[in-house]
Amino acid sequence: MTFPTSCSMRGLLILSALLGAVLGKEDFVGHQVLRISAADEAQVQKVTELEYLDHLQLDFWRGPAQPGSAIDVRVPFSSVQAVKVFLEAHGIDYTIMIEDVQSLLDEEQEQMFAFQARASSTDTFSYATYHSLDEIYGFMDMLVAEHPQLVSKLQIGSTYEGRPIYVLKFSTGGNNRPAIWIDTGIHSREWVTQASGIWFAKKITQDYGQEAALTSILDNMDIFLEIVTNPDGFAFTHSKNRLWRKTRSITPGSSCIGVDPNRNWDAGFGKAGASNNPCSETYHGKFANSETEVKSIVDFVKSHGNIKAFISIHSYSQLLLYPYGYTTEPAPDNNELDQLAKSAVTALASLYGTKFKYGSIIKAIYRASGGTIDWTYNQGIKYSYTFELRDTGRYGFLLPASQIIPTAQETWLALKTIMEYTMNHPY
Repeated sequence: MTFPTSCSMRGLLILSALLGAVLGKEDFVGHQVLRISAADEAQVQKVTELEYLDHLQLDFWRGPAQPGSAIDVRVPFSSVQAVKVFLEAHGIDYTIMIEDVQSLLDEEQEQMFAFQARASSTDTFSYATYHSLDEIYGFMDMLVAEHPQLVSKLQIGSTYEGRPIYVLKFSTGGNNRPAIWIDTGIHSREWVTQASGIWFAKKITQDYGQEAALTSILDNMDIFLEIVTNPDGFAFTHSKNRLWRKTRSITPGSSCIGVDPNRNWDAGFGKAGASNNPCSETYHGKFANSETEVKSIVDFVKSHGNIKAFISIHSYSQLLLYPYGYTTEPAPDNNELDQLAKSAVTALASLYGTKFKYGSIIKAIYRASGGTIDWTYNQGIKYSYTFELRDTGRYGFLLPASQIIPTAQETWLALKTIMEYTMNHPY
């Protein structure tokens, strides 16, 4: 039975909405994302009060930090009026960034449906669409099969729910060479990061032996790439709740699930800049490295012992960050890290003009404790950086798939800058 295209697309959408309802996918109809502008410290404090009103079920995409920096919050339909009244009553300005979250999710689903063909090689794989965990793991296997001399797949652990945690190793030989680590998707809803990770993997195989800079890097160093750093959370963003951020571990004594894996590292663990409430999006967990997804990386980094650059990739906000997040004390290598960040964001902007800000975590965004790169830096990995990719909030975590390739391309220029510098500045 055939439909005219527009009908069949509409039919598919209706079908996906019905399936969503049947399969119990979380619904975001009428949810709005508000951008709040707190003019002074008092207004920042007022907005912070909203965070503690659990019944409103707010989801801060960008939390309250210093006056003048944007605060983005997803507000469920049932709380929209109350939140707007609260803000207006206190003279706090806001704009509506996303009118209806569900309509963006529907567009995303429609795009994924349209490109769902199984690729037979990494050449026919669709890099301009979002993929499920199975599709990404399938891509890894194809890439390894196509480039056995260059790429191998390591399992560094298993998730809380028992899924394998895979890392791709790009190596031209040698034994325990100095290495660069890149991870994407530690926060599962940041889909453009895993999608960029896939693109990076393909790019490495295409450029080795063709492009001088990357060839030189891989002739001297190994690259480790963890594309899906939080597989349980990522699977859950596909099956139930597109906006899930945390792991999926169970906290005894709480009905709330999951830990923020970027607050679970042993660097300022449990200090200001993380939450001890298991229901919070920034819950730090019962103890440092409680999450197997974090512990697996910790064990790998320690046993390898020769990682020279560590880059953890998030979205969104267009930032390049270096330590520290848990203390205002500047990192001993602050000046060098700042200069390299400047070079990297300059390279990134050269392609499409995308502007990134850069700085230490605590200065550029907010205080955050138990974060990945504070731990790696304290382990002696000098070139430790976190990216926040596109955009600055128009779509937030729901970046249209049409922006995946441009995002990956520009980010690659910054990554290459950091990798080349690391190679040329051994320590």
